[in-house]
Amino acid sequence: MKDFAGTPGTLTGLVLRVSQFVFAAGSIASMATTNSFFDFTAFCYLIASMGLQLIWSFGLAILDAHAIVKKKVLHGPVLVSLFVVGDWVTATLSLAAASSSAGITVLYFNDLGSCNFGAECRKYQMAVALAYMSWISVGTSSLIMLWLLASG
Repeated sequence: MKDFAGTPGTLTGLVLRVSQFVFAAGSIASMATTNSFFDFTAFCYLIASMGLQLIWSFGLAILDAHAIVKKKVLHGPVLVSLFVVGDWVTATLSLAAASSSAGITVLYFNDLGSCNFGAECRKYQMAVALAYMSWISVGTSSLIMLWLLASG
């Protein structure tokens, strides 16, 4: 298997995983600091999806860091297949959660004219924006993993 930017065990792979983790954590923190996010199913789904993204990205960031320190190559076909499946599942869930939460946020700001929750609406917008940023980084990572598996 080839070694290119973003593959497991490289510095750019570690940066991708850390960015996924940071954006997911930011999304959860922004949403969880509101008082009424649990009243909306889409926002609860965003918390659950970003929680899964947080755990997945943290685990793989630790694995990448270990591989960099020990100078190991993480390109085994079984391991890369696991990365592909995990990345695609978390990418799909993240996109669905961000899109559904964005729909609710747009409903409040544009369709209803204003948000009745005050400062919480800005936190909702921030959580959705961070969820999309997390999805962009996990989407990039999942395409790299698929490319790595196909080049195998």
